[in-house]
Amino acid sequence: MEITVLSFGQIADLTGPTLEIRDASDTDTLEALLRQRFPGLGGMSYVVAVDKKTIRENTPLHSSSVVALLPPFSGG
Repeated sequence: MEITVLSFGQIADLTGPTLEIRDASDTDTLEALLRQRFPGLGGMSYVVAVDKKTIRENTPLHSSSVVALLPPFSGG
């Protein structure tokens, strides 16, 4: 299974804008793999979205899932 990960802002500066990650069955596993590959990610704040919906807990992933790592944002 291959998951598409989209990154934005400072996160994209570290990881690149698009990644393909294998063997991540849920978001906790995906984040662990990303932190192992990109240690600087551990010190960053971000929100995780799966298929355009922000999540707050571990979420199962499927081969068609698109995960976005969104930096903090503020309105104005």
